[in-house]
Amino acid sequence: MSPLPILEYPDPRLRTKAQPVTVFDAALQALVDDMFATMYEAPGIGLAASQVNVHKQLLVLDVSEEKNAPMVLINPKIIASEGSQTYQEGCLSVPGIFADVDRADRITVESLDRHGNAQNFEAEGLLAVCIQHEMDHLIGKLFVDYLSPLKRELVRKKLEKQRRNAAAG
Repeated sequence: MSPLPILEYPDPRLRTKAQPVTVFDAALQALVDDMFATMYEAPGIGLAASQVNVHKQLLVLDVSEEKNAPMVLINPKIIASEGSQTYQEGCLSVPGIFADVDRADRITVESLDRHGNAQNFEAEGLLAVCIQHEMDHLIGKLFVDYLSPLKRELVRKKLEKQRRNAAAG
């Protein structure tokens, strides 16, 4: 397992729509393992394949405190949702930026696991937020898209400044 480079906003590749996964082979298993390594090292609680420039409908997540509850969702769909919650979100592709986003409080998810087996489950709270956030990546949407144009521009400028400072330092 080796960490992969994470695309950062405003990289246009983050806007690419992911395609369904149809082949469950050794290459897919290696990608899942590398995505977990990337997510845990970052550190984060979720990572979509789109963020590592692989445009497949695949996401990994682990919202546990102990980092011992890894989940893989392939070709995920939200088949039911209810309630509403506002959660302060961050993103590995938008480092150091956090903003309040409104999402469904409870969702029912239908997806495949890393071996292609069907899995249906309900999620609420942080897990529901994380799944919705990562699924947005699969359609080329970022959490900053929920912000006003002014706030989005401020985020872009702040990230540019961070990159300039990192390059100079």
